[in-house]
Amino acid sequence: MRIEVICTGDEVLTGKIVNTNFTYITQKLEDHGLSVKWETTVGDDREDLLQAFRSAGERADAVIVNGGLGPTVDDLSQEVAAQAAGVELELHEGWLARMKEMFVRRGREMSPNNVKQAMLPVGAELIDNRVGTACGFGVTIGKARFYFTPGVPRELRPMLEHEILPRLLQRSGGQAVIHLKRFHSFGLGESHVDALLDGVAALAPEGSVKLGFRAHYPQLETKLTVRGQDQADMAAKLAPVEHEVRRRIGNFILAEDDETLEGVVLSQLTEWRATLAVAETLTGGQVAARLAALPGAERVFRRGTVASSGAELAAALSMPETPPDGTPTAALAASVAQAARRQSGASHGLSVLVDMQADADDREEGGTIALAIAAGNGVAGRCSYLAGGRDWVRLGAIEMALDSVRRLLQGLPVDEKIDFEKIAR
Repeated sequence: MRIEVICTGDEVLTGKIVNTNFTYITQKLEDHGLSVKWETTVGDDREDLLQAFRSAGERADAVIVNGGLGPTVDDLSQEVAAQAAGVELELHEGWLARMKEMFVRRGREMSPNNVKQAMLPVGAELIDNRVGTACGFGVTIGKARFYFTPGVPRELRPMLEHEILPRLLQRSGGQAVIHLKRFHSFGLGESHVDALLDGVAALAPEGSVKLGFRAHYPQLETKLTVRGQDQADMAAKLAPVEHEVRRRIGNFILAEDDETLEGVVLSQLTEWRATLAVAETLTGGQVAARLAALPGAERVFRRGTVASSGAELAAALSMPETPPDGTPTAALAASVAQAARRQSGASHGLSVLVDMQADADDREEGGTIALAIAAGNGVAGRCSYLAGGRDWVRLGAIEMALDSVRRLLQGLPVDEKIDFEKIAR
């Protein structure tokens, strides 16, 4: 099935906002065995939109249109869709009532221009929006079935997953029963994992399980897409492959499916009835921020201390000695972690010390990361050198710190070598 995605809006066309919606749509479709053949970006212009809809209606079998369903004058998708389909707009009384209920429930007054969002092409199929006022809709233009979706990501995503994907799978004639199993890892590169998992898909009946990857440094997502007759059939096909993936990647798997690394760390800390204090340099408090944002973190996360150097951290943590300037060491990281634990009263103290530097010839930028986790029974830690720019090192340090806490709490080695460590310092 030939699928096209049309993204609308002047802000998208001019690059004022990054079009993450297109990436999300294509990745979700790819996860379900559907590929996008064309992508078109169009501004808020009636004639341009009309031409884009008509062209897509001639060459594609299905089209997803993203954006232009809001209440303002520059939201044109309903009007232009009706024109392209050769019909008028009509008020969808059911959706209007639904919108009024939403506003009442939120304690707000509905503006008259919101009525525009309930105006749909005659004969259009209503597509539910579970969280917002912009309903989606389906309509046929030319030979293609068009699915119109809101531009707000938190509204698009559930609509795509629960409403659009089932319709596309049904139209494609493929098996609608499909499951995606995901493993998230840190420390192994894509080519390394690809080699480690050579032949795993063959453990399932031919063609029933597809192996794929999605690299988004510092993490790698390993995907297993399985098709079957029903849930039991898919589980049976997936079981031997899933087992082998866990065996081969092992300690580097930090989370699965919709889990996040910080969520796993929080869960482990909660399970152990442990608390955590964090002290960090260069990372801008992002280690603490990823934990503190989670529901329930207030019962576990005690304190975050952010400074520009080890010396500044030492002062903030009332350490008796001021450490010398220069590359952070394992000993300094251990002292800072112990001080963070002691000052906060937490059961665990985590230090993340990062120092950017160039190599001896000033040709390659990189950073030294010294981290330590102090607990009642001692200190565990590691020192690493990552080659790359500031953002690369910073992101690597954040991930390494959280992953080290996960490993400690799960009884795994904290200092297991990773692919991103270029040289020892």
